[in-house]
Amino acid sequence: MSKSIEFWIKNMVCNRCLKVIEQELQELGVTVLSLELGRLLVEAPEKTNNEILDAVTIVLHANDFEIVQNEEEMLTERIKIILIEQLQELPLHIKVKISELLASSLHKDYKALSKLFSANEKTTIEKYFIKLKIEKVKELIQLKQHSFSDIGYLLDYSSVNHLSRQFKEIIGVSMTDYKNTENWKRNFYDEII
Repeated sequence: MSKSIEFWIKNMVCNRCLKVIEQELQELGVTVLSLELGRLLVEAPEKTNNEILDAVTIVLHANDFEIVQNEEEMLTERIKIILIEQLQELPLHIKVKISELLASSLHKDYKALSKLFSANEKTTIEKYFIKLKIEKVKELIQLKQHSFSDIGYLLDYSSVNHLSRQFKEIIGVSMTDYKNTENWKRNFYDEII
């Protein structure tokens, strides 16, 4: 009888990902004991550990995910997931600084986390979080339910001017031009770096 096996998964950043992975693993005879963003716990009493690893690898690769190979990659993925989860519920009001949030959630010194993230992703945590927020801005503009001021409020910007400058700096066009062109290209969260 096999014991449960835990995997950390790279690029798993949405809840839809979870349903697909669980369904495809079950079709291969692997029971999903626990599945959350970035983490998978499975068992398959009729399979060897190598057969389980092969099944998980096949399903993950078919869906553009990878198994995290070391602790540094695992921490990097956990940082991304924590930041993405912050944007799930709006309005965004982070009670503590991002640095404090990450340090307390991961029980690591923020400077070490920042250095690790920058080494693995070639960008800073702060720049990554700004890019995530800008993708959320694009989504909110496309929904056509909020003014720019409302969007600034929802994403905890100090002013709409601050949001507008950041948007133009990252996207290359103003929010008004983006809204009016309706040539809306958005990036998936797992493609942001």
